[in-house]
Amino acid sequence: ITHSIPGCIGSMTINSKQLDNESPVSVFAVNKCYETVQDGTFFDGSGFAALVREGYKVRSDVNISLEFRTTAVHGVLLGVSSAKVDAVGLEIVHGKVFFHVNNGAGRITATYEPRGTNSLCDGKWHKLQANKSKHRISLIIDGNLVHTDNPYIQSTSADTNNPIYVGGYPADVKQNCLTSKSSFRGCLRNLVLTKGQHTELFDFSRAFDLHGVFPHSCPGAEH
Repeated sequence: ITHSIPGCIGSMTINSKQLDNESPVSVFAVNKCYETVQDGTFFDGSGFAALVREGYKVRSDVNISLEFRTTAVHGVLLGVSSAKVDAVGLEIVHGKVFFHVNNGAGRITATYEPRGTNSLCDGKWHKLQANKSKHRISLIIDGNLVHTDNPYIQSTSADTNNPIYVGGYPADVKQNCLTSKSSFRGCLRNLVLTKGQHTELFDFSRAFDLHGVFPHSCPGAEH
């Protein structure tokens, strides 16, 4: 066997002597384990996950759905861009959720602002759906719908060809529909992108690039 175990090991003794795993001589690719674990992928606030190496083409229609849980008021959720201006982006800024779309003629934004104490950054799971249908865009958070007028009705296709970046993006990558550079800290699950009849559920353990992201291991509570 040449690969490591995806799991947790604790209270190891050799010849009746307990090993001290708090101060090891050397460590490689070992993270802490959580007492309680939920479904989801943990983002530690330092990195990102990169999906679809060959590039994701948004074009005229896409529906993005995911669930998130965070206590931070800033963080990139998802971005798909192009070398030009065409792009889509989802982000949390000052506790509000923004869905930005640029079909080439200019950026338009649907904004969800929670009312009063209904904070989205309360460490509880929230369901997000962002829909782009030609020039129309809408955002649904926990069943609450927000949409916005788009003056650029002739421009309908976001011609993206870059990977999908989730939870952040590398410093040398341009994102035309994100204003924040803050990496997401918290948990994400059930990331699904739908185009017409084609629905794709993305598994973070299959990302081609991962930094500060721990697939299928979401702590039950922040530590």
